[in-house]
Amino acid sequence: MEIRKKILGCLGRMPEKPDNPDVRVLEVYESGTHERRLIEYMVEEGERVTAWLLVPTGMEGKRPAIVASHQHAGEYHLGKSEPAGLSRNAMYHYGLELCQRGYVVICPDHLGFEDRRPKEFLRRENGALEEGHYERLLFCRYIANGSTLQAKYLSDLTVAVDVLTDLPFVDKENIGAIGHSLGGQETLWLTWFDHRVKAAVSSCGFGQIGSIFRDNVAHNLAMFTFDFLNQAGDVHALVEGIAPRAFMMLNGTKDPLFPMDGVDDIIGKAEACYAEAGVPERFKAIVFPAEHCFPPDIREEAYQFLDRYLMK
Repeated sequence: MEIRKKILGCLGRMPEKPDNPDVRVLEVYESGTHERRLIEYMVEEGERVTAWLLVPTGMEGKRPAIVASHQHAGEYHLGKSEPAGLSRNAMYHYGLELCQRGYVVICPDHLGFEDRRPKEFLRRENGALEEGHYERLLFCRYIANGSTLQAKYLSDLTVAVDVLTDLPFVDKENIGAIGHSLGGQETLWLTWFDHRVKAAVSSCGFGQIGSIFRDNVAHNLAMFTFDFLNQAGDVHALVEGIAPRAFMMLNGTKDPLFPMDGVDDIIGKAEACYAEAGVPERFKAIVFPAEHCFPPDIREEAYQFLDRYLMK
Protein backbone atom coordinates (compact mmCIF):
# COMPACT_ATOMS: atom_id res chain seq x y z
CA MET A 1 0.00 0.00 0.00
CA GLU A 2 2.96 2.31 0.56
CA ILE A 3 3.96 2.23 -3.11
CA ARG A 4 0.34 2.88 -4.13
CA LYS A 5 0.26 5.95 -1.91
CA LYS A 6 3.48 7.21 -3.49
CA ILE A 7 2.16 6.72 -7.03
CA LEU A 8 -1.09 8.49 -6.17
CA GLY A 9 1.02 11.41 -4.98
CA CYS A 10 2.74 11.51 -8.39
CA LEU A 11 -0.62 12.17 -10.05
CA GLY A 12 -1.19 15.36 -8.12
CA ARG A 13 -4.66 16.64 -7.33
CA MET A 14 -7.37 14.42 -8.79
CA PRO A 15 -10.40 16.07 -10.40
CA GLU A 16 -13.64 15.99 -8.43
CA LYS A 17 -15.98 13.47 -9.99
CA PRO A 18 -19.75 14.02 -9.91
CA ASP A 19 -21.90 11.85 -7.66
CA ASN A 20 -24.12 11.19 -10.67
CA PRO A 21 -22.74 11.36 -14.25
CA ASP A 22 -26.28 12.08 -15.50
CA VAL A 23 -26.11 9.97 -18.66
CA ARG A 24 -28.22 11.03 -21.64
CA VAL A 25 -28.68 9.24 -24.96
CA LEU A 26 -28.32 11.69 -27.87
CA GLU A 27 -28.50 9.43 -30.94
CA VAL A 28 -29.04 5.73 -31.68
CA TYR A 29 -27.86 3.79 -34.74
CA GLU A 30 -28.88 0.21 -35.47
CA SER A 31 -26.74 -2.41 -37.21
CA GLY A 32 -27.05 -6.13 -37.70
CA THR A 33 -24.82 -6.98 -34.75
CA HIS A 34 -25.19 -4.10 -32.33
CA GLU A 35 -26.73 -0.78 -31.42
CA ARG A 36 -24.40 2.24 -31.36
CA ARG A 37 -25.53 4.94 -28.99
CA LEU A 38 -24.02 8.41 -28.77
CA ILE A 39 -24.24 9.20 -25.07
CA GLU A 40 -23.37 12.27 -23.04
CA TYR A 41 -22.39 12.37 -19.39
CA MET A 42 -20.72 14.56 -16.78
CA VAL A 43 -17.06 13.97 -15.82
CA GLU A 44 -16.71 17.09 -13.65
CA GLU A 45 -19.10 19.78 -12.52
CA GLY A 46 -19.89 21.79 -15.64
CA GLU A 47 -18.01 19.44 -17.99
CA ARG A 48 -20.03 17.03 -20.09
CA VAL A 49 -18.50 14.68 -22.66
CA THR A 50 -19.76 12.36 -25.38
CA ALA A 51 -18.87 8.71 -25.93
CA TRP A 52 -19.98 5.80 -28.07
CA LEU A 53 -21.78 3.04 -26.22
CA LEU A 54 -21.95 -0.23 -28.16
CA VAL A 55 -24.65 -2.70 -27.13
CA PRO A 56 -24.91 -6.20 -28.66
CA THR A 57 -28.21 -7.08 -30.31
CA GLY A 58 -30.18 -10.05 -28.99
CA MET A 59 -28.67 -9.54 -25.56
CA GLU A 60 -30.05 -11.72 -22.77
CA GLY A 61 -29.36 -11.08 -19.11
CA LYS A 62 -26.46 -9.00 -17.84
CA ARG A 63 -23.40 -8.77 -20.06
CA PRO A 64 -19.72 -8.13 -19.27
CA ALA A 65 -18.50 -4.70 -20.30
CA ILE A 66 -15.34 -3.06 -21.61
CA VAL A 67 -13.79 0.41 -21.54
CA ALA A 68 -12.09 0.76 -24.95
CA SER A 69 -9.50 3.57 -24.96
CA HIS A 70 -8.33 5.05 -28.26
CA GLN A 71 -4.76 5.64 -29.41
CA HIS A 72 -2.91 8.92 -29.99
CA ALA A 73 -0.98 8.68 -33.31
CA GLY A 74 -1.02 12.49 -33.55
CA GLU A 75 -4.57 12.17 -34.91
CA TYR A 76 -6.37 14.61 -32.63
CA HIS A 77 -9.43 14.63 -34.85
CA LEU A 78 -9.95 10.94 -34.09
CA GLY A 79 -10.78 9.53 -30.66
CA LYS A 80 -13.77 7.47 -29.60
CA SER A 81 -14.85 6.81 -33.17
CA GLU A 82 -11.83 4.61 -33.93
CA PRO A 83 -12.38 1.78 -31.42
CA ALA A 84 -16.11 2.11 -32.11
CA GLY A 85 -15.45 1.03 -35.71
CA LEU A 86 -16.02 4.30 -37.56
CA SER A 87 -12.50 5.01 -38.77
CA ARG A 88 -10.79 3.75 -41.93
CA ASN A 89 -8.24 1.52 -40.19
CA ALA A 90 -9.96 -1.67 -39.01
CA MET A 91 -6.86 -2.66 -37.02
CA TYR A 92 -8.04 -0.41 -34.22
CA HIS A 93 -11.74 -1.30 -34.19
CA TYR A 94 -11.28 -3.38 -31.04
CA GLY A 95 -14.29 -1.87 -29.29
CA LEU A 96 -16.58 -2.90 -32.14
CA GLU A 97 -15.03 -6.37 -32.37
CA LEU A 98 -15.50 -6.96 -28.64
CA CYS A 99 -19.11 -5.81 -28.87
CA GLN A 100 -19.62 -8.36 -31.63
CA ARG A 101 -18.33 -11.00 -29.17
CA GLY A 102 -21.05 -10.06 -26.69
CA TYR A 103 -19.58 -7.23 -24.60
CA VAL A 104 -21.18 -3.89 -23.83
CA VAL A 105 -18.45 -1.40 -24.77
CA ILE A 106 -17.94 2.26 -23.97
CA CYS A 107 -15.56 4.28 -26.19
CA PRO A 108 -14.81 7.73 -24.74
CA ASP A 109 -12.63 10.58 -26.03
CA HIS A 110 -9.53 11.52 -24.07
CA LEU A 111 -9.33 15.24 -23.39
CA GLY A 112 -7.90 16.99 -26.45
CA PHE A 113 -9.21 14.48 -29.00
CA GLU A 114 -12.18 14.43 -31.40
CA ASP A 115 -15.11 16.17 -29.70
CA ARG A 116 -12.98 17.28 -26.75
CA ARG A 117 -11.02 19.87 -28.72
CA PRO A 118 -11.75 23.59 -29.04
CA LYS A 119 -14.14 24.46 -31.86
CA GLU A 120 -12.56 24.67 -35.29
CA PHE A 121 -12.87 28.44 -35.61
CA LEU A 122 -10.99 28.88 -32.32
CA ARG A 123 -8.26 26.49 -33.47
CA ARG A 124 -7.92 28.39 -36.74
CA GLU A 125 -7.78 31.74 -34.91
CA ASN A 126 -5.28 30.64 -32.25
CA GLY A 127 -2.55 28.15 -33.08
CA ALA A 128 -2.01 27.39 -29.38
CA LEU A 129 -5.34 25.55 -29.48
CA GLU A 130 -4.47 23.38 -32.48
CA GLU A 131 -3.28 19.76 -32.49
CA GLY A 132 -0.21 19.05 -30.34
CA HIS A 133 0.00 22.65 -29.16
CA TYR A 134 -3.30 22.16 -27.35
CA GLU A 135 -2.09 18.92 -25.73
CA ARG A 136 0.94 20.82 -24.41
CA LEU A 137 -1.27 23.65 -23.18
CA LEU A 138 -3.47 21.16 -21.31
CA PHE A 139 -0.43 19.48 -19.77
CA CYS A 140 0.97 22.80 -18.56
CA ARG A 141 -2.41 23.95 -17.25
CA TYR A 142 -2.82 20.87 -15.06
CA ILE A 143 0.77 21.01 -13.79
CA ALA A 144 0.32 24.69 -12.87
CA ASN A 145 -2.73 23.74 -10.81
CA GLY A 146 -1.03 20.92 -8.93
CA SER A 147 -2.47 18.14 -11.05
CA THR A 148 -1.43 16.23 -14.19
CA LEU A 149 -2.91 15.40 -17.55
CA GLN A 150 -2.67 11.75 -16.50
CA ALA A 151 -4.83 12.43 -13.45
CA LYS A 152 -7.46 14.00 -15.72
CA TYR A 153 -7.43 11.13 -18.20
CA LEU A 154 -7.65 8.66 -15.34
CA SER A 155 -10.48 10.42 -13.54
CA ASP A 156 -12.50 10.63 -16.77
CA LEU A 157 -12.01 6.90 -17.41
CA THR A 158 -13.25 6.00 -13.93
CA VAL A 159 -16.44 7.92 -14.78
CA ALA A 160 -16.73 5.74 -17.90
CA VAL A 161 -16.61 2.73 -15.56
CA ASP A 162 -19.31 4.39 -13.43
CA VAL A 163 -21.48 4.74 -16.53
CA LEU A 164 -21.07 1.05 -17.36
CA THR A 165 -21.75 -0.22 -13.84
CA ASP A 166 -24.93 1.88 -13.63
CA LEU A 167 -26.43 0.24 -16.73
CA PRO A 168 -29.06 -2.36 -15.76
CA PHE A 169 -27.91 -4.79 -18.48
CA VAL A 170 -24.21 -4.75 -17.46
CA ASP A 171 -22.64 -7.31 -15.14
CA LYS A 172 -20.70 -4.93 -12.89
CA GLU A 173 -18.61 -7.82 -11.52
CA ASN A 174 -17.13 -8.40 -14.98
CA ILE A 175 -15.68 -5.11 -16.22
CA GLY A 176 -12.64 -5.09 -18.51
CA ALA A 177 -10.48 -2.59 -20.37
CA ILE A 178 -8.49 -2.53 -23.59
CA GLY A 179 -6.47 0.00 -25.55
CA HIS A 180 -3.68 0.47 -28.06
CA SER A 181 -0.75 2.93 -27.76
CA LEU A 182 -2.00 5.88 -25.65
CA GLY A 183 -5.09 3.73 -25.07
CA GLY A 184 -2.82 0.96 -23.79
CA GLN A 185 -1.11 3.39 -21.44
CA GLU A 186 -4.48 4.56 -20.13
CA THR A 187 -5.68 0.97 -19.79
CA LEU A 188 -2.67 0.28 -17.57
CA TRP A 189 -3.36 3.29 -15.36
CA LEU A 190 -7.11 2.62 -15.16
CA THR A 191 -6.63 -1.03 -14.23
CA TRP A 192 -4.04 -0.13 -11.60
CA PHE A 193 -6.25 2.60 -10.11
CA ASP A 194 -9.76 1.14 -10.34
CA HIS A 195 -10.23 -2.31 -8.82
CA ARG A 196 -13.59 -2.68 -10.55
CA VAL A 197 -11.59 -3.56 -13.68
CA LYS A 198 -11.23 -7.33 -13.47
CA ALA A 199 -9.19 -7.99 -16.63
CA ALA A 200 -7.39 -5.78 -19.14
CA VAL A 201 -5.22 -5.77 -22.26
CA SER A 202 -2.67 -3.12 -23.20
CA SER A 203 -1.38 -3.16 -26.78
CA CYS A 204 1.92 -1.34 -27.39
CA GLY A 205 1.07 0.91 -24.47
CA PHE A 206 4.15 1.18 -22.29
CA GLY A 207 7.74 0.35 -21.48
CA GLN A 208 10.09 1.48 -18.74
CA ILE A 209 10.27 5.28 -18.75
CA GLY A 210 13.95 5.08 -17.86
CA SER A 211 14.73 3.34 -21.16
CA ILE A 212 12.53 5.82 -23.05
CA PHE A 213 14.50 8.77 -21.64
CA ARG A 214 17.80 6.99 -22.29
CA ASP A 215 16.94 6.56 -25.97
CA ASN A 216 15.42 10.07 -26.30
CA VAL A 217 12.00 8.85 -27.43
CA ALA A 218 9.27 11.51 -27.52
CA HIS A 219 5.93 10.43 -26.05
CA ASN A 220 2.47 11.69 -25.22
CA LEU A 221 2.46 14.20 -22.38
CA ALA A 222 0.14 12.23 -20.09
CA MET A 223 2.97 9.73 -19.60
CA PHE A 224 4.81 12.13 -17.33
CA THR A 225 3.78 12.77 -13.72
CA PHE A 226 5.43 14.33 -10.66
CA ASP A 227 8.62 12.53 -9.50
CA PHE A 228 7.37 9.18 -10.83
CA LEU A 229 10.77 7.53 -11.32
CA ASN A 230 11.89 8.37 -7.79
CA GLN A 231 8.63 7.38 -6.13
CA ALA A 232 7.60 4.31 -8.15
CA GLY A 233 10.92 3.13 -9.57
CA ASP A 234 9.40 2.83 -13.04
CA VAL A 235 6.32 1.56 -14.89
CA HIS A 236 6.72 -2.02 -13.63
CA ALA A 237 5.27 -0.80 -10.32
CA LEU A 238 1.92 -0.16 -12.01
CA VAL A 239 1.79 -3.66 -13.49
CA GLU A 240 2.75 -5.21 -10.15
CA GLY A 241 0.03 -3.15 -8.48
CA ILE A 242 -2.60 -4.81 -10.68
CA ALA A 243 -1.87 -8.33 -9.39
CA PRO A 244 -3.72 -10.60 -8.76
CA ARG A 245 -6.21 -9.30 -11.36
CA ALA A 246 -5.78 -10.47 -14.96
CA PHE A 247 -3.54 -8.37 -17.20
CA MET A 248 -2.05 -8.84 -20.68
CA MET A 249 0.62 -6.70 -22.30
CA LEU A 250 1.44 -6.84 -26.00
CA ASN A 251 4.54 -5.37 -27.61
CA GLY A 252 6.15 -5.43 -31.05
CA THR A 253 9.88 -6.12 -31.13
CA LYS A 254 10.37 -3.40 -33.76
CA ASP A 255 8.28 -0.75 -32.00
CA PRO A 256 10.43 2.42 -32.00
CA LEU A 257 8.47 3.91 -29.10
CA PHE A 258 9.40 1.31 -26.49
CA PRO A 259 12.98 0.00 -26.21
CA MET A 260 12.79 -3.76 -25.82
CA ASP A 261 15.10 -4.01 -22.81
CA GLY A 262 12.60 -1.88 -20.88
CA VAL A 263 9.69 -4.02 -22.05
CA ASP A 264 11.53 -7.22 -21.12
CA ASP A 265 12.35 -5.79 -17.69
CA ILE A 266 8.65 -5.11 -17.00
CA ILE A 267 7.69 -8.60 -18.17
CA GLY A 268 10.25 -10.27 -15.94
CA LYS A 269 9.22 -8.26 -12.88
CA ALA A 270 5.49 -8.82 -13.55
CA GLU A 271 5.92 -12.56 -14.02
CA ALA A 272 7.76 -12.78 -10.70
CA CYS A 273 5.08 -10.70 -8.95
CA TYR A 274 2.18 -12.78 -10.29
CA ALA A 275 4.00 -16.01 -9.45
CA GLU A 276 4.53 -14.79 -5.89
CA ALA A 277 0.81 -13.97 -5.70
CA GLY A 278 0.06 -17.58 -6.71
CA VAL A 279 -1.66 -16.65 -9.99
CA PRO A 280 1.02 -16.78 -12.72
CA GLU A 281 -1.61 -17.54 -15.36
CA ARG A 282 -3.30 -14.17 -14.84
CA PHE A 283 -0.40 -12.26 -16.34
CA LYS A 284 0.39 -12.82 -20.00
CA ALA A 285 2.86 -11.05 -22.24
CA ILE A 286 3.09 -11.48 -26.00
CA VAL A 287 6.08 -10.05 -27.84
CA PHE A 288 5.64 -10.30 -31.60
CA PRO A 289 7.89 -9.40 -34.57
CA ALA A 290 6.32 -6.16 -35.74
CA GLU A 291 6.29 -2.41 -35.17
CA HIS A 292 3.69 -0.31 -33.35
CA CYS A 293 0.46 -2.11 -34.29
CA PHE A 294 -2.38 -4.39 -33.17
CA PRO A 295 -2.63 -7.07 -35.89
CA PRO A 296 -5.58 -9.50 -36.24
CA ASP A 297 -3.94 -12.60 -34.73
CA ILE A 298 -2.73 -10.62 -31.71
CA ARG A 299 -6.17 -9.04 -31.27
CA GLU A 300 -7.72 -12.51 -31.27
CA GLU A 301 -5.37 -13.61 -28.49
CA ALA A 302 -6.29 -10.47 -26.57
CA TYR A 303 -10.01 -11.17 -26.93
CA GLN A 304 -9.59 -14.76 -25.82
CA PHE A 305 -7.74 -13.54 -22.74
CA LEU A 306 -10.59 -11.18 -21.83
CA ASP A 307 -13.17 -13.90 -22.53
CA ARG A 308 -11.38 -16.24 -20.12
CA TYR A 309 -11.82 -13.85 -17.20
CA LEU A 310 -14.97 -11.89 -18.05
CA MET A 311 -17.31 -14.23 -19.91
CA LYS A 312 -19.35 -16.64 -17.82
